[in-house]
Amino acid sequence: MLDSLTQSLGKALDRFKRAGRLTEADVQEGLREVRRALLEADVHFQVAREFCDQVGKRLLGEERLRGVEGSQQVIHAFHQELVALMGSELPALPKDPRHPMVLLLAGLNGAGKTTTAAKLALWLRQRQNRKVLLAACDLVRPAAVDQLRKLGAELGVEVYAEDPAPDLRPEEVAARALEQARRGRFDAVVVDSAGRQTVDEDLMAEIERVEAAARPDATYLVLDSMTGQDAVESARAFGERLDLYGVILTKIDGDARGGAALSVRRITGRPLCFLGTGERPGDLEEFQAERLASRILDMGDVVGLVEAAQEAVEEERAAEDYMRMMEGRLTMEDLLAQFRMLKKMGSLKKVFGMLPGAGRMSGLLEQVDDRQLARIEAMVLSMTPAERLHPEILNGSRRKRIARGSGVQVSEVNRLLQSFHQLQKQMKSMGRMLKGGKSKKRLLRQLERSGQLPMMPPGGRPRGFRR
Repeated sequence: MLDSLTQSLGKALDRFKRAGRLTEADVQEGLREVRRALLEADVHFQVAREFCDQVGKRLLGEERLRGVEGSQQVIHAFHQELVALMGSELPALPKDPRHPMVLLLAGLNGAGKTTTAAKLALWLRQRQNRKVLLAACDLVRPAAVDQLRKLGAELGVEVYAEDPAPDLRPEEVAARALEQARRGRFDAVVVDSAGRQTVDEDLMAEIERVEAAARPDATYLVLDSMTGQDAVESARAFGERLDLYGVILTKIDGDARGGAALSVRRITGRPLCFLGTGERPGDLEEFQAERLASRILDMGDVVGLVEAAQEAVEEERAAEDYMRMMEGRLTMEDLLAQFRMLKKMGSLKKVFGMLPGAGRMSGLLEQVDDRQLARIEAMVLSMTPAERLHPEILNGSRRKRIARGSGVQVSEVNRLLQSFHQLQKQMKSMGRMLKGGKSKKRLLRQLERSGQLPMMPPGGRPRGFRR
């Protein structure tokens, strides 16, 4: 996510690390590099200048801290100013909406409005427990209505749609969708509207008519983060004609230089509300300035990583796996369950990208291949239930059968089994080392505080755990 911005900004910030105590010359020289990095990342020139001025005031003004290493002071200043630049007190969803709540999506063609509409409906259902109706009001783009119908069917979200006709007007569809939502007691309606290749009068007039018919509680502008400065200019044009509530930035996981993410809040005056972080239906995140600022500065997003893990794994299963892992009793069946949990969290590149320092490993992350997990899963699935529970019975003929069944070489099966046996030994050894000792208590307390394991009662077993 925003790898280009993270890398270029990281190189500029390296200049600050050479000095133990910052002088005005150090600050000015470093800020010149930072300003250049921001402009290369397609940040609006006015935003880049004001941002660097604010950071300079923090580093040289009254807020300068004594006894704090220069590089740490710089990171803190940049983090605070990034949060101030991108953040807003306005919530992602409107407060006290009508019933049903109506959300209208606007934007140009190619920004991902239709896909985002489906993602937002899924997010509302999963995170807000709302019954959502999708309204297909894009009657301009060929197959837009069919696309929304297909997405709704895949996600189990109801779609109100009418087949496009020469005399069918999108504002009429929006009004009838709202009537359907009231009759069906839906909690929310997400309206997908038409776009154009460029901002023109026909587009704006149509969106205004749809907005008047739907009377949305919030109108979101959907912007493609990969278009950089063009996204900011589009946002300015839409903001002059529509009563925008906020912005949804899509394709943030792509080859985006990051300029739109930093510029849109300052230029439009409207906050970022959601980020599209991938192609999967669940790849929509509520925007939080602190977390994105940490990722831009290569500090990672551990909170997001823990949240993803919590959604993917059941607490009781995690406790049971932990106890068996510490006793060296994990089986291939357990390994298969762990791989499936990882798949729920998203791509490996996305998961590793949340770790601190991931920006420095961009070359390594490019080599992360989810297909390797798929090959391992195929090997485990080619085993019989008995072989998964007792991999020690896997002799030469069984390994050949597994290799044929999963489409790999026998050597890959051998490597998998060797790695698995080494993991078992290491976990068993760690379990013996920690058994009953102070180090075990320290480890458990640390894991409890970080949220990586369920809380442990005084007896040492997770709550709800049964042998």
